[in-house]
Amino acid sequence: MKINRSGSAVWSGGLKDGKGAISTQSGALDAHPYGFAMRFEGVPGSNPEELIAAAHASCFTMALSLILGEAGLTAEKMETNAVVTLEQKDGGFAITASKLSLKATVPGADDAQFQELAAKAKGNCPVSKLLNAEISLDAELLG
Repeated sequence: MKINRSGSAVWSGGLKDGKGAISTQSGALDAHPYGFAMRFEGVPGSNPEELIAAAHASCFTMALSLILGEAGLTAEKMETNAVVTLEQKDGGFAITASKLSLKATVPGADDAQFQELAAKAKGNCPVSKLLNAEISLDAELLG
């Protein structure tokens, strides 16, 4: 099976004074604004790193749901946050890390089993495989 998904970006102007808009195939983002100040200066708005973070958090959580199911477990609730790090490196910028933080309620799971399954999901999530960065995981089994 092969699935293709698409996203697009439009940009006008120079790096610092230009304006961009990003869109996704699904329409979840439709000409959503982004720009230099949103990416590097903390101005509210979107940027590529937060989109990668959202993609990584959602992909990892779905992968863990699959792995839990294979172990006969079902999560009552999982909340994953991803923090993607962009840093200056080698004369340019690079995404160097993605830190996943998970809080999950999984009836019937003990912590050792949960940690093993979460680590497996971290390594097998397609977005984890895409990123050439350090990927860390802090998983907490609640309840």
